[in-house]
Amino acid sequence: HVQLVESGGGLVQDGGSLRLSCAASARTFSAIAMGWFLQAPGKEREFVAAISWSTGSTYHADSVKGRFTISRDNTKNTVYLVMNSLKPEDKAVYYCAEKTASFARITTARGYDYWGQGTQVTVSS
Repeated sequence: HVQLVESGGGLVQDGGSLRLSCAASARTFSAIAMGWFLQAPGKEREFVAAISWSTGSTYHADSVKGRFTISRDNTKNTVYLVMNSLKPEDKAVYYCAEKTASFARITTARGYDYWGQGTQVTVSS
């Protein structure tokens, strides 16, 4: 059973930066990618970024391109999300998730199999 633990959230001022981490307790043989999603109160979970474990290929939502960067450390089974130029509208709970089997639906929450508990990011104006 894979456990994903996020950390690094917190309160930051408008224009500030944070680095989120997601540590996986283990990687299943079929694990192929990791993703980050955000969920604001009353809204659906929204894709932020994803990365392939094997190739390091990345995918970023248009809303975060140029500001957020996903990366991974295979030796530590850890994925990172560096968030720069944060805006008040980035405030949300950020979740990491692991995807198995295929790259299909990599930008949709339903395409992922395991989820972390989430970490709160708050950006003050």
